Amino acid sequence: MPKKNLGQHFLKDVNIARKIAFSISGEGYTSVLEIGPGMGILTGFLLQRKFPDFRVIEIDNESVGYLKSNLPGLEKIIRGDFLTFDLVRHFDGKLAIIGNFPYNISSQIFFKILNHRNRVVEVCSMLQKEVADRICAPPGSKTYGILSVLLQAFYSTEHLFPVSNSVFYPPPKVQSAVIRLRRNQVESLGCDENLFFRVVKASFNQRRKTLRNSVRAAFDLKNQDYPDFHLRPEQLSVDQFVELTNWIEQNLNISE
Repeated sequence: MPKKNLGQHFLKDVNIARKIAFSISGEGYTSVLEIGPGMGILTGFLLQRKFPDFRVIEIDNESVGYLKSNLPGLEKIIRGDFLTFDLVRHFDGKLAIIGNFPYNISSQIFFKILNHRNRVVEVCSMLQKEVADRICAPPGSKTYGILSVLLQAFYSTEHLFPVSNSVFYPPPKVQSAVIRLRRNQVESLGCDENLFFRVVKASFNQRRKTLRNSVRAAFDLKNQDYPDFHLRPEQLSVDQFVELTNWIEQNLNISE
């Protein structure tokens, strides 16, 4: 039975599962990790693709037992929580991540993927439509935010298709969508990347205010004269956030 505390909504539509499984390219990596396979409807199609190294990670003991009993071809089941799972220790090379992400932790999953952006080269996930829209939103959109900027800095993002809540058991109260991320060619943003993350997060912490207000509240600056300070954060592209980060680094008081 699906567990509410784990945010479980099991996909029951085989056609949707097939579309998701065949949405990853299989290019540039030999390892694929499925997050939260549940009852294995997506897993079965992924097994058909015969990736050299295919594994699943599942936190629910009941689901792990079901997978072992019903998918004999599935040899690598990791019992655990993806958010605390050590990707570096378990995967030597590049990998893709796929899954019907638990809606209550999907943002946390993407932040972890960002931390391993040079290892995770492709992601295909079903998640709450609102989060999917946010990740793929362009600058200027009302849904453009922290995840949009940080993920688009390192990945190309694609909204693949919407998914009705009727194809789940139990049906969630929200609509869903499938998105795909592919690692872009950016090796370095041309700024202090830790500071870049801080700047983006600080800017959107007060998204209704101009950058002048949000940045000044977060950083002790010698200079208040940045040309784009009159803009709101959702108006800035990734490149403009890089420029802002470099300017902030040059204008930080030493105490910062």
